[in-house]
Amino acid sequence: MAIERLDDRPRLSAAVEELAELLVRTVDGGASVGFLAPLDRDAATAWWRGRVDAVLTGELAVWVARDGDGRLIGTVSLVFPDKPNSRHRAELVKLMVHPDGRGQGVGKALLATAERAAVDVGVTLLHLDTETDSPAEYVYAKAGWTRIGAIPDYAADPYGSLRPTSIYYKRVGSAADGAVGAAAPAG
Repeated sequence: MAIERLDDRPRLSAAVEELAELLVRTVDGGASVGFLAPLDRDAATAWWRGRVDAVLTGELAVWVARDGDGRLIGTVSLVFPDKPNSRHRAELVKLMVHPDGRGQGVGKALLATAERAAVDVGVTLLHLDTETDSPAEYVYAKAGWTRIGAIPDYAADPYGSLRPTSIYYKRVGSAADGAVGAAAPAG
């Protein structure tokens, strides 16, 4: 498995179709990642194309995992706040693993990559939300993330039923050791 950051227009644009396919498969598989099933392939493609500007401005970082044959099998992103008082934190979003890649450590590797990248730019606090009692909760708990609670009826699952969402955080870098961290990039 190889993990690469899609940090420019050509790389992200070249991967949009594969990312859209991954998003469709993830939603159709029941994962709550912000979309309802069945997710139209064109809508998924448009959504990923809509992320290009955020990547170019540094507001969003996107990584993909590829198997030995070069097939995209997973992705994860970090969203960086644009306000001066929150540049020490980032939100982890859209951790998705293709059904064919599950159970092989892809999610764990993508999560570790995003965490290391956050530290590299001075982020000391990460946060995320995920559907309560979903398989993703196991991944985050095992990776040392702390669950702080759940919000009832927060989001609809892919089939339209309201579900609770669990909120997690993780201190990284110097904050993980109890020190005050540096500011994240301005974008």
